[in-house]
Order: sequence, then C-alpha cells, then structure tokens
Amino acid sequence: MANAEHSGRRTEAFGATAVDTARTRLRVARLGLWLLAAVLAVRQVAVVLGNPRGERLTDLETWVGPDGVLHVNGSLYDSTRFTGTPFGGLVLKPLTRAAEQALGWGWTFGTLLLVAALGLVVARALPQPVHRRTALLAAPVTISLLMLSLPVRNTLWLGQTSIIPVLLVLLGCFVVRDWRAAGVLIGLAAALQPTVLLFAALLWFTGRRRAAAVTGASFAAGTALAWAAMPHDSYTYWVHHMAGVGLGGEADALANQSLHGALLRLGLSGPPEIGLFLSLGAVVAALGVRRAVRYARDGQLLLAVALTGCAAIVVSPTTWQHQLLWVLLAVVGRVGKRASDRYVWPVAVILVMTLPAKMMLPNMAVLYPLRDNAVLLAAVAAATVVPFLSRTSPYYRAPIPTEYARPVPTRWKRVPLLPFLKRVLTRPNLLLELLLIRVTYAAYQRVRLGATGGTNTGGRARAEAHGRQILDIERFLHIDIEHWSNHAVVKVGWLRDFFDFYYESFHFVVPLSVLALLYWRRPVDYRWARASLGFATLLALVGFWLYPLAPPRLMPDLGVIDTVHGVQDFSKPDYGTLTALTNQYAAMPSLHFGWSLWCGLVIAIVAPKWWMKALGLLHPFFTVSAIVATGNHWVLDAVGGALVVGGGFGLSYLFMGPRARFATATAVAAAEPARAEKEPSPR
Repeated sequence: MANAEHSGRRTEAFGATAVDTARTRLRVARLGLWLLAAVLAVRQVAVVLGNPRGERLTDLETWVGPDGVLHVNGSLYDSTRFTGTPFGGLVLKPLTRAAEQALGWGWTFGTLLLVAALGLVVARALPQPVHRRTALLAAPVTISLLMLSLPVRNTLWLGQTSIIPVLLVLLGCFVVRDWRAAGVLIGLAAALQPTVLLFAALLWFTGRRRAAAVTGASFAAGTALAWAAMPHDSYTYWVHHMAGVGLGGEADALANQSLHGALLRLGLSGPPEIGLFLSLGAVVAALGVRRAVRYARDGQLLLAVALTGCAAIVVSPTTWQHQLLWVLLAVVGRVGKRASDRYVWPVAVILVMTLPAKMMLPNMAVLYPLRDNAVLLAAVAAATVVPFLSRTSPYYRAPIPTEYARPVPTRWKRVPLLPFLKRVLTRPNLLLELLLIRVTYAAYQRVRLGATGGTNTGGRARAEAHGRQILDIERFLHIDIEHWSNHAVVKVGWLRDFFDFYYESFHFVVPLSVLALLYWRRPVDYRWARASLGFATLLALVGFWLYPLAPPRLMPDLGVIDTVHGVQDFSKPDYGTLTALTNQYAAMPSLHFGWSLWCGLVIAIVAPKWWMKALGLLHPFFTVSAIVATGNHWVLDAVGGALVVGGGFGLSYLFMGPRARFATATAVAAAEPARAEKEPSPR
C-alpha cells in the first residue's frame, strides 16, 4: 500500500497503458474476425455464383420454366425436388415474376443477410453474464462458424429456405417481447418446417402458454391457408407423402439425417420400422423438451432452443443437410468440470458440422453406421444425454484449473512466441486428441492427393522431370544407390520380404505407439512431441505441393523393381495400385523416413535406458534401408524427411519454448493431491 501511495501516478500511468494496450488488441482481434467473416461470405458467393446455372441453386431452379422464368402453374411436387410445405410454396409464389439470374443473385445475397442476422441474434442470446471480450467477439465468430457450416453451405448451393425457420424461432424467443408476435413468428416457422411445433411445448412448459397457443394457431392458420389456395399440393404433401416423406430423394439417402432415415439405412422397413421410429422419436422428443425446459429455467435459453431443435431433427421423417443448423447452436453448452475438458464438446460439434463425415471416421465398414449418421448422433446426444453444466454448478464459471510445468529458460528473449502454449502437466482429453488426430490425418491425405489434381496423370510429366533432377544430383554426389540396392535385395528372398513387411507395417504402428506411450506415461513430453510431429508433417505437405517427385519405382527407364506394389503398367494413364488412395508423387520429402526419425529422436530423448535409446534409433536406420531398397524413395528424399523433422522440432521450440525436461510422471502424480484440494465442493 505504501508503494502504491508513493508512486500513485506511475502506477496509474502504467495501469492506463496496460488497459489501452488490451483495448487496442481487442479492437484488432475484433476487426480481424469481422474481416474473416467477410472473406468467408465473399468466398461462398464466389463458389455459388461462379458455377454454371445448371449446377447451382438446383432446388430453386425446380421453379424455373423452359423460358427461364419461374413457372406459376402446375404442382409444386411434380419434380419431387421441392421438399418444403405447401405454405412454403405459397410464400414463394410472389417470386414467380422474377427472372432466373436476378433471382439467383438476389437469393444468394439475401441468404447471406439472413445468416448475418442469425449470427447477431445468437451472439445477443448468449447466457448472462458474458465477459465484455466475449460479447464483442461473439458475433463475428458466430457468423464465421455459420458460413463454414455444412447446412449454410448446402443452403447457399441449393437455394433453400431452411435458415428462415431457425431465424424466426430465434427472433420469437430472444428479440420480440410481445407474446403475440413471438407466437406468430414461431408458428410461421412451424408452417415452413412442421417439427418446429416442438417449440410450442417448450413455450408451454416454461410458462409462456399464451405464446404457445398463438404458435399452434399460427401454424394451423398458415397450413389452412395453403390448403385453401393449393388443395392438391396440400393433399400430396400431408396425406400422400405423410408430411413430406419421400420428397427430395429417397428417405434412406445419407443426406436424410433423421431417425427415420437411419433406421432405413440399417435395413429396417415396413411396420416394424415405423413403429420403432415413432417409439424412439417420442422418447427423444420427451427427453429433449424436458431437458430444454430445465436449462431454460436455469437461464440458458439459447441452449434450450438448441436442444429442442436437435429433438426436432431426430423426430422429423426427413431432415436434409440444409436443415441441421440446430446442432451447431448446441455448441453454447458447457460440458466438463476441468478446464482441459471444456473444449471437447464445442470442438466435436464444430467438426461434425463443418467437415464431411469421411474426415471424421476412418474408411472401415464397421464404422459406417457411425459415419453415415454422425450429425444425427450428435443431435440425439445433445437432446438426451450430454451432461451440460447448470449455471448453479461451481464449475460453470470456474472449472478446475489446468496444472502447468515450470517454464524452462531460453537463450532468446522472445521465445516462446506463443507463451499461452504452456507445458501442461496433466494429459489432454483422450477423445479430443483422437478426434483432432483423425481430422488432421484426413486433411493431410486430401492435401497430399490434391497436390497433383487427384490423379497421377495430372503431375506425371513434372514429377518424372523432378525425378531426373534428383538422379542427376545423386550421381554428382555419388549416392545414386537405388538401382543397386533394389536389385541386391530382390535376389535375397527373406531380405526382400523383411523390407517389404517393414515398409508396409511400421510406418503408422511405431509413431502411434510412441504417441500412446507418451500420452499415458509422459503427458508433458506428449504435447511437445505431438506438436513437433504436426509441424514436420505440415512442412512435408508444402514439399509435396511444390515439388511433386516420381519415386524410383515409377521412373519408366530406370529399371527399379517395385517389390511392394507389384509391376507397374506405365502404358496406363493412371497406374499404381494406390492411385485412388494417395498421391504417388508425394515422395519429397519422405515422411516414411521423417516419421521414423521423429520416433527415433523422441525415444532417444525421453527413454531412461541406453539400450532403449539405441533401439529407438535403429528404427530410422531400418526405415531408410527399406524405402530405398523397395524403390519407393530416393536417398535425397530421406534427407528431405530429416530436414522437415528438424524444422518441426525447431518450430515447436520457437512457438512453445523448450520441453519441460523435469516434468515426469512422478511430478504429475505429486500434483494430483494439490489439484484435488483446489476442487470446489459441489453445492
């Protein structure tokens, strides 16, 4: 206190400077996020409108007649591609006098405005109290996530109206204060998507009974009006197709992420499937609305709305991809007592809603039911079982803090560049790690395959030219041993079998085993090693993209025998047994050797026994021998692999600082009692 009194002016000036700096950083961050949202919006417009007419706004073009003007006469459901309600068709009727191209531009920009409005309403509806920084950054972050989400992208591509019901519900729940107007808005949303009527139950059980009654009345009035104006179409939709079942495609299509579609994909059909669908749908609806009411009374109305929407997704006979925005809204729920677990749910939801299902799970037949119904499972989980924290929980605003290792001194003043990436003592959440590893590897596969346009033909000439360059360099350095070693190994059967087995089997097994062991025994070293491997792989992708290289086995005149994949037929444009799976010209740098070298170095650094270190270093030796002897890589490819691994360790050091050498499993065990004492007792 004495120091504060004697140096009051300096303290005040220092505090003011710190506050000004924080405000400046917040403004820059906010401006950057808004710029990102704008870039994503422009990109979506360019993607949609940059394609030919027949390949964009395909659902909207079901209204287009032979003269390029939206047709007025005829049934809405003649083409079976219009999946909306008759009331939705009635609302769209005034657009029948607009020309196709003008409607395309207007529809696309109008949809973007709806997405922006939706993001602003969601940001405003966050549960209170909200930190000022969160309040300022919530809107651009929300809009960016919406732009990236598959439902919005699908809506823009097809020209659908699915954003309108979501926006009407949110306006009725969070913006409009008059109960009559709120009921009318939600009722109109239900007239566009009938399962939105579940929100009437949410209104009723949360004490807004007059608004619930108006919702039901508005839905009935809109449906009756459409029936009076279009009786044939109304009969087709409500009676013949039973609320739209079978419209827009087969009900068992992967795009139908409803419980009905999942049961059909599992092979059920007929009365048993209908009975099971109705029974399970009733259970999900009851549990979803019950949980939504509980969270609404807890002050988390946005989460309650999201859970009700997730239940509506499940119970709808058909829920196409553009109707799945409710799942993304469930990201606002908080799950987990520990700070390290708090990111699992939002990351999982964002990945499910922004990435194709094939990137989420491996291409294994046993996982097809999970992969094909990923969004549906997320909706069911959110509506029924995910343990979202109550605002009265002591962990809601103050989760159990993460334990950090003491920082290790560095030689350079500004290292680490990202000091918030501290060395965490405890191991990360396993589910989150597996999810991120899988998504990262799927992205790696796509970028690697896309480096030559997805085919060998796309980069064959350039890759073979680079192969001749590498061969010339190796001849100059007198290290062109590929042909000699390949033919020497082919002559010895057991040696050929050994190197073939080593090449095919250890590339993934050893790195995953090292990561698993570090995760279990050395969590601090796990994070450091995982980051180094990730940076090395990222650098390798840059090499694949910039320098496609034909390996020796794919050089037509070199005479190298492909011992692993078999004889290649160079007369075919796309040859090689793995052409459809991976880029055959992603040889420089060699990640076979790079990942093995990473394994050897990590084992040599963290292993406690000298023989363990030596055994670890044998792995890259055997790997480089295998990749050269089997004709899959040049010697210089291994040099490139060593360079990217060195770069990976260097970037890890630069961003995160040195590894915490003294943080071991013993330190983690010692930290457990102290952390237990810090845990607040549940009320």
